[in-house]
Amino acid sequence: MTANRGRKVTILDIARELNVAPSTVSNALSGRRYVDEDLVARVKATAARLGYRANPVARRLRSGRASAIGLFSAMPFAITGGSSRLGFMMEIAATAAEESMRAGLSLMLIPPMEASPSVEDLLIDGALLIEPARDDPFAQLLDARGLPVVRIGRQPGRDDAPAVDLRSAETAALLLAHLEQAGARRIALITASARRASHEETEAEYARFAAARGMAPLHLQLDESGGQALGRAETLRLLAEHPEVDAILAMVDVFAAGACEAAHAAGRTIPGDLRIATRYDGPRSLAADPPLTAVNLSLPEVARAAVKMLIPMIEGEPAPTRVRAPDASLTVRASTAA
Repeated sequence: MTANRGRKVTILDIARELNVAPSTVSNALSGRRYVDEDLVARVKATAARLGYRANPVARRLRSGRASAIGLFSAMPFAITGGSSRLGFMMEIAATAAEESMRAGLSLMLIPPMEASPSVEDLLIDGALLIEPARDDPFAQLLDARGLPVVRIGRQPGRDDAPAVDLRSAETAALLLAHLEQAGARRIALITASARRASHEETEAEYARFAAARGMAPLHLQLDESGGQALGRAETLRLLAEHPEVDAILAMVDVFAAGACEAAHAAGRTIPGDLRIATRYDGPRSLAADPPLTAVNLSLPEVARAAVKMLIPMIEGEPAPTRVRAPDASLTVRASTAA
């Protein structure tokens, strides 16, 4: 038998060709129920020869699944918008989409909460949630719906929740050591008031670093929604009140970019008078004046690990609850290089 021109080949055509039941063909193609390996090979070969293409709508109706996962950002627009829109979230999304497609799933990008549709209305089978805060509303809604969720970055207070650990304490230690090696002796820290693991771990590491050197901690917690303008204003105040500060570690890139603007306005040279570093090596770090020393977080590998955790959870199969991100690597730029 050969496929008829103009007519779509169906499972019934394959079943007739092999003289087997249509349900056997369906199970052989989907893998949902056991079919002899030789017969599976014959079914797939016949399907390819006849030009069979699965109907995704029919497949979803049979399985009761959406065949899609959602990628949620817990960050406000002040962080994810502008030049960073093609940064952190999209760097994760590109690899997550590729890995999802290999599993027959599509990827849906969900904007920050202030612009998002109701989670209950989304047709998804599971979710990836980027850097949720301690009381993150997305996390609460997704968990309440009973969907499988993998956090990209641990969620404070939810050690039981499956997550890819971004190892933020180690990243902070790497950046602090670099600033010290570059000559800094009075380092100030800027984090966000949102209680994300990246901020909490960094604050704890900074406290250890300062205590070991007898340095009085100088730490600002800023509202992420204030964006670059708030980073500029608070850095100007910091420099006026503490002129001895010779380095700033701003873990959010918008705050770091604002710190650069403040240094210029205050007549401080970078890096001569003030060294500035940030965590994420993305578009905003490159666009800052001067370009910012930052860390390569290996986000494609992080995204791949997260999807590989999520897929077995969707299938009801065993999956790890914690995976460590790869080692971070420092990218030194003009903001700290003499």
